[in-house]
Amino acid sequence: MRNPKDFFRPLAVGAPEPLREIPVRPSRVIHFFPPANEKMVAKLPSIIPTVDIILGNLEDAVPASDKEAARAGLVKVGQENDFGATQFWTRVNSLDSPWCLDDLTTLVTEIGDRLDVIMIPKVEGPEDIHYVDRLLAQLEAKARLSRPLMVHAILETARGVANVEEICAASPRMQGLSLGPADLAANRRMKTTRVGGGHPGYLVRTDPVDGDIAGDRPVFQQDLWHYTIARMVDACVANGILPFYGPFGDIADTVACEDQFRNAFLLGCVGAWSLHPVQIDIAKRVFSPDPADVAHARRVIEAMGDGTGAIMLDGKMEDDASVKQCRVMVELAEQLAAGDPELAERYAAGGR
Repeated sequence: MRNPKDFFRPLAVGAPEPLREIPVRPSRVIHFFPPANEKMVAKLPSIIPTVDIILGNLEDAVPASDKEAARAGLVKVGQENDFGATQFWTRVNSLDSPWCLDDLTTLVTEIGDRLDVIMIPKVEGPEDIHYVDRLLAQLEAKARLSRPLMVHAILETARGVANVEEICAASPRMQGLSLGPADLAANRRMKTTRVGGGHPGYLVRTDPVDGDIAGDRPVFQQDLWHYTIARMVDACVANGILPFYGPFGDIADTVACEDQFRNAFLLGCVGAWSLHPVQIDIAKRVFSPDPADVAHARRVIEAMGDGTGAIMLDGKMEDDASVKQCRVMVELAEQLAAGDPELAERYAAGGR
């Protein structure tokens, strides 16, 4: 067992000292792009300023024949683009693939000084993070990097969900987790072919009226992912890292996409993936607190004074727990407003 005193010591001679606290930056949307697609790469200079995180995807959706081209394309993107305030991430191939080792070796040694986070797919236990942790330290030392790279894990298997707490606590590099609904559904043998979102067959039905089973009985579609997201959020918060909702595959159904993103936001997620530019504004809107809610939160904080006791405001009881909730909302709004003048103006107007 590793001595707790050694947890924040570098795992390789010459590697940078691990972070003691994960930086909290706007992370409402992780926009994926294919580095081997020259047409998409050419659009990056106009997309980068519009997203909180831009991610070069080397794993799913990249054919085996294009893996090396995608890796080389990502290196070129890292070398030739100015990311400004936008975070630059990558999703490498899974640890059981023949490409992962070359992905990590190439990216860390060639553009490690540009990357912020490396996303690791199909993480099943802390041992996966331990392997990546040590390897990254060796590569950082070799590349003489001055800051450590962070690691983001995707929950895509039942074993990963069962080990989620241990995964979150496996390394000081851990930046966050994302839900991977498609692979997780397959691994669980869930009977859905959708990528995220609900299913019309997963529902509850109201009781019959006066015993009339065949009568009008409204049905309500349920959220397939509520349990998993809630468990993921708890594990992340308990370990000081960030939870994210993953992909929503039905690009055309922007209404259902917004609903799923909002569910995740209300449960505690800080952001979601964008697979198409149409999802960028949805994620930014949903994961930014509503101006009316922010205005109300500020009223509660002001009315509560030192934050103790209880008061009645607009017919509702507010107490110290209310203040804590309101501070979460206001702090996020202020953080986002600092880098978004339009959002700052909306918050200042109080939702009017």
